[in-house]
Amino acid sequence: MSATLLIQPAVEGDGTYTEGREASTQSHGHIKSYVRRAGRMSSAQENYYAEMMPKIGVVYQAQTIDLTAVYGRNAPKILEIGTGMGETTAKIADANRDNDYLGVEVHVPGVGALCKQIAERDLGNLRICQHDAVEVVRDMLPEASLDGVHVFFPDPWHKARHNKRRLIQSPFVALLASRLKPGGYFHCATDWEEYAHQMLEVLSVEPTLVNSSEGFAPRPEYRPLTKFENRGLRLGHGVWDVIFKKR
Repeated sequence: MSATLLIQPAVEGDGTYTEGREASTQSHGHIKSYVRRAGRMSSAQENYYAEMMPKIGVVYQAQTIDLTAVYGRNAPKILEIGTGMGETTAKIADANRDNDYLGVEVHVPGVGALCKQIAERDLGNLRICQHDAVEVVRDMLPEASLDGVHVFFPDPWHKARHNKRRLIQSPFVALLASRLKPGGYFHCATDWEEYAHQMLEVLSVEPTLVNSSEGFAPRPEYRPLTKFENRGLRLGHGVWDVIFKKR
């Protein structure tokens, strides 16, 4: 494992990403798809954050990294963007220990919660990068380095004037697709139907990707149901999965 990549990010920087911004389109510029939520970590989350991030935190840097060195082995590499409170991410990593997972999340309490899961489950195949996902993918991940990408329940930014903030937009999809190996998969899931159709449309026009299904895909077994998703399904709310593969 490369020691230079593993450091503890400063909690004091929590306000760094409170505003969206546009960058040069020549460098895959983007409007931030998130706003840092106000919130405090529990004492347990603080303790696990302090203990685990020096061990499993991957610091952002504006140069590509060697994922094999980060994990210390050759294994399929899966990127998960937006780990939330970490429940789904930890379950997937736990059930698929032959894969290596990189979770990208900016919300500090969520990172603390995922650190707790990693420690309690002894997940040696899961790392966290606490930084803007677009910049991580653009600057750190080599082309054709990933076997899969997960984007589960991103903020739908449901008001029309905010749609431009959505993560799944053509420029970012093209960037992510370039980081996938041939045969690698791109899996999105959402409980917002209009956003689901946008996801399907955007991924369908990316020439390097092909849909794995006719339209929306059935939920694969590796994506567990969360308690919130189960509650929504009981109330009759829909959930849509979109899964494409790299040509």
